[in-house]
Amino acid sequence: MGSSPNRLLAVVFGGVYLVVGLLGFAFTSGVGFISTEGGLLLGIFAVNPLHNIAHLLIGAALLIAGLSGVRAAKTVNVVIGAAYLLLGVVGFFLVGTGANILALNTPDHFLHLGSAVLLLAVGLGAERGARAATA
Repeated sequence: MGSSPNRLLAVVFGGVYLVVGLLGFAFTSGVGFISTEGGLLLGIFAVNPLHNIAHLLIGAALLIAGLSGVRAAKTVNVVIGAAYLLLGVVGFFLVGTGANILALNTPDHFLHLGSAVLLLAVGLGAERGARAATA
C-alpha cells in the first residue's frame, strides 16, 4: 500500500470520512433525517443524518477499495472525486432550497471541491507516473 498513492489516499480519506460520519451524529440530535439545515460539525460544516450516512458509505467505499488494491482504489478515487466535483458545484445552487436534502452549506461546498481535486488528481495521475517509471 505504501507504494501506491491511490491506495494510501483511499485508506486515509476512507478513515477520515468514517470518523466524520460517526461524529456527525453527535451534532444532529433533533435534526430531521433530510432537514435542509443541520447541526454544525466542527462548528462550521452543516450535517443532517442523511449527510452522515453518506459520509459513512463514502468512507467505507474508499477504505475497502484502498485495502483491496491499486485498481480498486484508483477507480473509487476517480468516481468519488467526480461525484464530489459535481456536488461541490451544484451544491452552491441548492443552499436555501428544499432540494438541499444533505443540509449543505458553503463551507461544505469548498471542502467537497477540495476533496474532488485531490481525489481526481491522484486517481487520474498518480499511478500513471509509477507505470512510466517501471516501463
